[in-house]
Amino acid sequence: MDLILWRHAEAEDGFDDAKRKLTPKGRRQAAKMAEWLQQRLPKHYQVLVSPAIRTRETAQALVEKFQVSDDIGVGANPDAILRAVGWPRAAQTVVVVGHQPTLGMTVARLLSGRDSEWGLRKGAFVWISRKADASVLRAALSPELL
Repeated sequence: MDLILWRHAEAEDGFDDAKRKLTPKGRRQAAKMAEWLQQRLPKHYQVLVSPAIRTRETAQALVEKFQVSDDIGVGANPDAILRAVGWPRAAQTVVVVGHQPTLGMTVARLLSGRDSEWGLRKGAFVWISRKADASVLRAALSPELL
């Protein structure tokens, strides 16, 4: 199984967290990352997205259709994300577009086996593959590197 944990791109500030939209910079970040992913993703993959507007706008840079899931939303936890994606046994690649600190915590658990808060920059993703009984880092990229 391949799992891509993608933090939403830069969003505007606001008091209604769920309604925050991407900034112009955030739209550029999402487009850059989506272009990189489109060149490398397999033909069939699933995209799960937090209900927040900024995550949906980030995902729209990659695909038109995606599944919105409360299990990926603000305040989610790594257990909820891993259950939602079917880790480690899902039949296809799954892209998750979500939030910090949950995504960083999920990456930490999968790669180190420990619960910790690892940072993940806005618009960045980590691509993890499951090989036999081990999680393997396949790629980690942030928009500033493209």
